[in-house]
Order: sequence, then structure tokens, then C-alpha cells
Amino acid sequence: MKASIHPKWFPEAKVTCACGNVFTTGATTPEIRVEVCYDCHPFYTGQMKFLDAAGRVDAFKAKMAKATKYVSKSEKRQAKKDKKLQEEASRPESLAELRSNNN
Repeated sequence: MKASIHPKWFPEAKVTCACGNVFTTGATTPEIRVEVCYDCHPFYTGQMKFLDAAGRVDAFKAKMAKATKYVSKSEKRQAKKDKKLQEEASRPESLAELRSNNN
């Protein structure tokens, strides 16, 4: 095995959670900061606690509110065709109409 290729091992690494819990474990860094640990995670505590540090739920709800209902490809084609027919109907049919609209 090659010498000095492995990271330094800290058998007493201090882990600090956002809830205030502190414990030690073995790691390659002397200190670790975490947001959720076994004391505050809903799976281990049995309590459903709302954890939303970055506002992900609010961002998702805003994104879903902006979303429109699903429109099929054939409906899109029909809408495009109807729009084109309306544009053509609004155009002047003769040169006289075109001149009267410009004045």
C-alpha cells in the first residue's frame, strides 16, 4: 500500500447539529456541522416536524401555481390555426380599404 495517500483520520470528530445536539464520531475532518441529526429527524423521533430551511416548499407551490393546464398538441395546432384565420380576417381586402385605414 502506498504511504501518505490516505486522509488524516480524526477518531474524536465533533459533530454539531442545528438543533444544538453535539456528539463525537470518527471522520476525516475534526469538526462537522449538520442541519438534521438523529435527535431532531422526524424518522427517528416519530414526530412530523416541518423542516424547510431553504423555502423549497414555497418555491414548489409558486411554481405549481404558475403552471397552466396541459394542452394537447392537436389543441395547440387548432389554436394556432384559429389565430392565423383571425389575423387574415382583420386584414383589408382591397387597396381602397388599406388607404382608408391609413388616413
